[in-house]
Amino acid sequence: MERVVFTSSVAAVIWKEDRKLDTDFDERHWSELSFCRKFKLWHALAKTLAEKTAWALAMDRGVDMASVNAGLVVGPDTSLASPYLKGAPEMYEDGVLVTVDVNFLADAHIAVFETPSTYGRYLCFNRAVCRPEEAVKLAGMLSPSAACPPPSDELRVIQQRIQNKKLNKVMVEFAAGTHLDG
Repeated sequence: MERVVFTSSVAAVIWKEDRKLDTDFDERHWSELSFCRKFKLWHALAKTLAEKTAWALAMDRGVDMASVNAGLVVGPDTSLASPYLKGAPEMYEDGVLVTVDVNFLADAHIAVFETPSTYGRYLCFNRAVCRPEEAVKLAGMLSPSAACPPPSDELRVIQQRIQNKKLNKVMVEFAAGTHLDG
């Protein structure tokens, strides 16, 4: 085995004590294990530990690895039961509640795998939930039978504080066919 694309989660990136600071989250950030334990964020804890273990094994064995850290995967089977959603109100308030369409996620995995120069972590999402109406729409999609709150008069927009520029660059290069240029 020479190359691995590991599937992880944005949950392995965003949970930490000082997450309210004025920095945007990107591939360089890791969720703090102690914070995840303290607030019983078991999905985030498991994803962080699994990804760190995968990186350690890849480095130890000389395997070329990249990880795709997905936001909440939305598709026909997405529901409120998703463990990713533990802490969703805080993610929304912090500007890091992101979703990814299952087809976009599959395309991202292919692009990362097929592009020889990819290495490291790639945050994968194609929608940030930063407006009250987007949050209501997401809630309605996750639980169609539940009563959604009425639209809010509040025009408060949450500033997006998570970036996926690294993956977007790979996706553009892959779509253009320039990923094979050395």
